[in-house]
Amino acid sequence: MQPQRDLRGLWLLLLSWFLLLLEVARAGRPAVSCPAACLCASNILSCSKQQLPNVPHALPSYTALLDLSHNNLSRLRAEWTPTRLPHLHSLLLSHNHLNFISSEAFSPVPNLRYLDLSSNQLRTLDESLFSGLQALEVLLLYNNHIMAVDRSAFEDMAQLQKLYLSQNQISRFPLELLRLPKLTLLDLSSNMLKTLPLPDLQKLHAWVKNGLYLHNNPLHCNCELYQLFSHWQYRQLSSVVDFREDLYCMSAKKLHNVFNLNCSEYKERAWEAHLGDTLTIHCDTRQQGMTKVWVTPSNERVLDVVANSTVTVFENGSLHFQGVQVEDGGVYTCYAMGEAFNETLSVELKVYNFTLHGHHDTLNTAYTTLVGCILSVVLVLIYLYLTPCRCWCRGVEKPSSHQGDSLSSSMLSTTPNHDPMAGGDKDDGFDRRVAFLEPAGPGQGQNGKLKPGNTLPVPEAAGKGQRRMSDPESVSSVFSDTPIVV
Repeated sequence: MQPQRDLRGLWLLLLSWFLLLLEVARAGRPAVSCPAACLCASNILSCSKQQLPNVPHALPSYTALLDLSHNNLSRLRAEWTPTRLPHLHSLLLSHNHLNFISSEAFSPVPNLRYLDLSSNQLRTLDESLFSGLQALEVLLLYNNHIMAVDRSAFEDMAQLQKLYLSQNQISRFPLELLRLPKLTLLDLSSNMLKTLPLPDLQKLHAWVKNGLYLHNNPLHCNCELYQLFSHWQYRQLSSVVDFREDLYCMSAKKLHNVFNLNCSEYKERAWEAHLGDTLTIHCDTRQQGMTKVWVTPSNERVLDVVANSTVTVFENGSLHFQGVQVEDGGVYTCYAMGEAFNETLSVELKVYNFTLHGHHDTLNTAYTTLVGCILSVVLVLIYLYLTPCRCWCRGVEKPSSHQGDSLSSSMLSTTPNHDPMAGGDKDDGFDRRVAFLEPAGPGQGQNGKLKPGNTLPVPEAAGKGQRRMSDPESVSSVFSDTPIVV
């Protein structure tokens, strides 16, 4: 019996030492309980509407949600909490008087996913202010006095999905925010934006444009702006459909609804291709991660891989054409299925019946033909108007005498052959002469008439068309079968 008593005493001694060590450990660790100004429920701490000028100290490290809204906080310094809060995923600081936030203020909360800084007095978002929040998904900054947003304020925020910047005084569109890979909602409504980077906005995916809110801004009125929002209206994007009446623009110091501008009606453009082209058409849905199915104009489903086919579907749901043919033209339909809703998109493809290279060859041939025609006309004009010498610029040649001809003609002259003062039986001092046509041979009749069955000899070319004048005022006689009296 003695050994059993010794063993029992040893166990009691060990148990006493264990309990003593446990009490010492508890006494050495400060007990962290719910702050006096807060209401705690498990890992949720609600400290709102307590008129707190500072954040309560000694916050439990297990805190997952901390509500500090509707207080009098004005500055959020780097040491606002002395203990690290690795489990904190939601921090609510709305409706305070915050006008300064340290660039290291969020170092103790690296796993924060939801941050509400709305309804404060922030004026600027400094460089790398939120860069340490790489797990942040939702950031609320609406209803502040923000005028400037540093281009690097949101760097390395790869998980950010929703950013609310409405009801501020931002005048520059923060284009760098659109490069965030997971951003699906960007609210820039009710600011001071006057211009938009329209070409960059047109290139955005539909699931980004669906959450890009731009209403209640004094934008400059133009037809490019109308075309942009009309396209979004055609696609039934929420950012336009839900706030159609609040999309204003400024012209002549007056506000006008964008859809009331006097611009050409928007028409969805078709895709254009030439024979042999390669192109990819995206099924641009309003939601990411949707299952997509393409149907051809002949109501046939397009498969991922089809032998001897010019049309295939990529893994991301895009429709790919390799070596486009004329028969590939038509309206293709994309059926997209998602968790929230389904969507149907139709895309028209026009295929021109020639290659792009051949089209340029045709233009080159037409241009060459036109140049050739112009040169031909110029050469003809040179030939007609710039001939070196015509017949009338040559020297006067004596007509060759034809002894066979019996033509005897006299020249009629208005100049007297003698002195008019010498007297005589002349009328007015003019000399009268008679020209006769005598037969030159057996083939001619009297006075040069042709006898039947005979022909008139053809004079040589040298004498054709040449008439010689006896003096400057002479007039040549003409051929006649009757005498000419002058």
